[in-house]
Amino acid sequence: MSTTPIVAADHAFPRFVAEALRGNDSRPSLLQLEAAAEHIRGARRAFAAWLRDLAADRAAVAEIAKRSYWHPNGFAKVVLHTSIEPEFRIRLHVWPRSEMPSRGESNPHSHRWEFASHVLAGTGMHMVEFAETSEGGKPYRRYRYGADPADPASLTADGEVRLRRRGVPHVQSGDVYTCDTSIVHTVRPIDAELTATVVVQGPRRTPTTVVYCEPGESDDQPNFDLTGADFGELVSELLASLDSEVAP
Repeated sequence: MSTTPIVAADHAFPRFVAEALRGNDSRPSLLQLEAAAEHIRGARRAFAAWLRDLAADRAAVAEIAKRSYWHPNGFAKVVLHTSIEPEFRIRLHVWPRSEMPSRGESNPHSHRWEFASHVLAGTGMHMVEFAETSEGGKPYRRYRYGADPADPASLTADGEVRLRRRGVPHVQSGDVYTCDTSIVHTVRPIDAELTATVVVQGPRRTPTTVVYCEPGESDDQPNFDLTGADFGELVSELLASLDSEVAP
């Protein structure tokens, strides 16, 4: 019997996801991203096994930590896997258990890429979708993310607008949610318990995206480094939550 450890980078799970995305075009469509998220929903134990293997692979942990970060509102954006052919990413967003409900991503924003997301752990996600309006609504300052070639992560001022609510979708535990580049929304967990979503992110479709801040709110909202130890703790807490779901 071989004792050679599994190399996380060569794990079968991301290859299975890639197969769900593979088609005539190397740039997956939103429908293909949704199919991949549905695949993950149906293979939660395989996903958990992949997480365990990643956490046990020092090189993989170092690489994941390098491309991941803590959002200023206190949740982790973890890039587990990147692929060029087909072009996609598998991301894990984790809101650790806390005494207060997380604000999530409280600034209305859009995305440069399409994605499909599966609620892996927790009660679910509360979202509010917005649209710019000439009458009513609330005033915001609009910024462009990715507009400055010298500093792609900075926000560039792009005028003052008003936003109105156009929908309040809730995504429950186990659900799959899709989002295209036209959607402007905020996202937060429904409660203060551990919440995690798996995001299958497609290729970039637009050069910039929009972020809105309320008047007087600073646009300086830096991300924070995520360490290998942080990743290990998040995976440990998440796996414990998943194991408790299937315990007899």
